[in-house]
Amino acid sequence: MTDTLLTAPAPHVAAPSRIKRIGHITPSSNTALEPLTYAMNRGLEHQLAHHFTRISVTHLALSASSEAQFQLERMLAAARLLADAPLDALVWNGTSASWRGLENDLRLCEAITRETGIPATTSTLAFYNAFHEKGYKTVGLALPYIEEISAQIATEYAKQGFPVTGSSSLGLLANVDIGAAEPDAIRGVLRGAAKEKPDCIAVVCTNFNATELVEEMEAELGIPIVDSIAVTFWEAARVAGVDVKAPGWGKLLAGE
Repeated sequence: MTDTLLTAPAPHVAAPSRIKRIGHITPSSNTALEPLTYAMNRGLEHQLAHHFTRISVTHLALSASSEAQFQLERMLAAARLLADAPLDALVWNGTSASWRGLENDLRLCEAITRETGIPATTSTLAFYNAFHEKGYKTVGLALPYIEEISAQIATEYAKQGFPVTGSSSLGLLANVDIGAAEPDAIRGVLRGAAKEKPDCIAVVCTNFNATELVEEMEAELGIPIVDSIAVTFWEAARVAGVDVKAPGWGKLLAGE
């Protein structure tokens, strides 16, 4: 993979407004990303507004039933609903391409923009763009998932040029269980991911609330943490034309 940032097509001309509007496609069982996105947006309300729709996602595994949740037409149906509003960017706020393969998200973004005229991005594209921009070469994984998903993420990251130094996971299958993970359990996987001293730690799941712990754990571990919910917020804002700074959520959103 080259060092070129993975960028969406040029923005379409949205309805005149100084507030940029971002549409998010979210997993139906997710309880974390919407309230945390609103919290990160506090103080930025004059610049950014966020709008959400859902697709059915309940479990994460390497299985036919799990794979069916992420099929292109289901994503496009959600994108069409969001596109009824005047938007500046559309984002798949989910990390499935981290194990399914980057090509799935590239194809999704191309299809969304072709059908709606709105530039599109995803959580997985956000991670790779952040790694490139910050110069991170090695990654420790802090995950909620079962082992087969965790191993596939490590394989896919290495394929994209970001070798994984180590992975720590809670072994959860149901997304509602991931959303209910306790802060101390999340701290534990962050510490596990830090053991081999990677350039950064990636928290891969937009229903896993490491987001509120990033600043605390960066101070403890001395390693930058790229959190799914925060990096998706960062990326979607940039695609919409806003370079955000939101102190209190870790180095990435603070602009460090």
